[in-house]
Amino acid sequence: MSDTNTQLVVVGGGPGGYTAAFLAADLGMQVVLVDREVNPGGVCLYRGCIPSKALLHAAKVLTEAKEAEIIGIRFDEPRLDLDKLRGWKESVVNKLTGGLGTLCKQRKIKYIQGDATFINANALEIKQENTTETLEFKNAIIATGSSAFTLPSLNNKSSNIWDSTDALALPKVPETMLVVGGGYIGMELGTVYAALGTRVSIVEMMDTIMPGTDPDLIAVYKRRASGLFEKIMLNTTVKEVHEIGDGFNVQFEGEHEGEESYEVVFTAIGRRPNSQNLGLENTNVKINEKGFIEINERRQTAEPSIYAIGDVVGGPLLAHKAAHEGHTAVRAILGQKVQFAPSAIPGVVFTDPEVATCGLTALQAKSEGREVEVVKFPWMGSGRALTQGRTDGMTKLIIDPKTEKILGVGIVGPGAGELISEGIMAVEQGLKASDMAELIHPHPTLSETLMESAEMFYGHCTHVYRPRRN
Repeated sequence: MSDTNTQLVVVGGGPGGYTAAFLAADLGMQVVLVDREVNPGGVCLYRGCIPSKALLHAAKVLTEAKEAEIIGIRFDEPRLDLDKLRGWKESVVNKLTGGLGTLCKQRKIKYIQGDATFINANALEIKQENTTETLEFKNAIIATGSSAFTLPSLNNKSSNIWDSTDALALPKVPETMLVVGGGYIGMELGTVYAALGTRVSIVEMMDTIMPGTDPDLIAVYKRRASGLFEKIMLNTTVKEVHEIGDGFNVQFEGEHEGEESYEVVFTAIGRRPNSQNLGLENTNVKINEKGFIEINERRQTAEPSIYAIGDVVGGPLLAHKAAHEGHTAVRAILGQKVQFAPSAIPGVVFTDPEVATCGLTALQAKSEGREVEVVKFPWMGSGRALTQGRTDGMTKLIIDPKTEKILGVGIVGPGAGELISEGIMAVEQGLKASDMAELIHPHPTLSETLMESAEMFYGHCTHVYRPRRN
């Protein structure tokens, strides 16, 4: 057993793990961070959020170049250099992960590249490439994230059956692609490949894409996306997949029963927690029937010395949620009175247009029988949206009619992911619609749509007529 005075070991170097490790070091703790990659970053930076947004930016450039003719600017047909695009995407990843490696050293965090297994509540075995070491610790934070689900019926050995990691590697631009799953991963990467020239179809077992999102937001998105995808097949599942040459025959059942052929099948049907093979059976840590680690509001497991955060504990599988949980866990370990109890965790789908939400949705309010008033500001009334040629957006507020507090915000349109932060502030701080309406917003900006949505609640919105409230 190694002689160490490690106060905290963090297992997993994604946004939750490295954020926790960095804060702990900043607050004076002696920290070890363990991850299998050469630098911190996790799935988000290596194979998720960052590379997908880099490719989505490329898709946006291609789309805007094609649409510029509307405003009198004509470009030659864009030429795609796939190797250069792939290299640029990798350069973004390498800069960010390399920077995190430098920040580890600056904070004097011991970074170990390897796989960790719990021996007991205060010791880990860490397997590296050529060695195995044992590390004693006072406290641990598990931040091992999640992995993509796969369909058992698919031949995953085929190079044309992709998961999100394969799709982000950009091995080729296929002629046709079936995206299995209409959640945010499927819709985002489907958008990328459609912009690059692939004929993309989406199949989703639910009656809507982006399940859980209010239908009016999705309706705005679908109007623009109708020309992007070949098909969006709802209430439909994949029954069988047969390999034929370099592609597949796919049989569907449900609303779109039938058979179609595709060069590539990309599965994006969700993620499962990485709670296995961690040696948790050697501790008192409990795992529920879905594989998520059970924790309390302080992110502490049933083993007092071990905490857990991020995808591995469930809830929204989002990097920013994991990072804030990391802060909570570190401060709890230091004895501070904290708990993770946000009123609003934002969610953004980086499609075109972007879809962003926070707080209570209209769907939730209806299912809970809550009385709310919904106000919607169409971007047709926004001067800034008109100057961008993008009036296909909408901003909506979910308001308690008695207290006038803003309970939720939904935005669909270009830049919705940036605009939602003001909504988060409003929900988290319990602001009233009048607070939002009275804030002076810069003109002309899309942020004004939040102010004007709040004004609509009172019936005196400048750019949209709505009868005054009694």
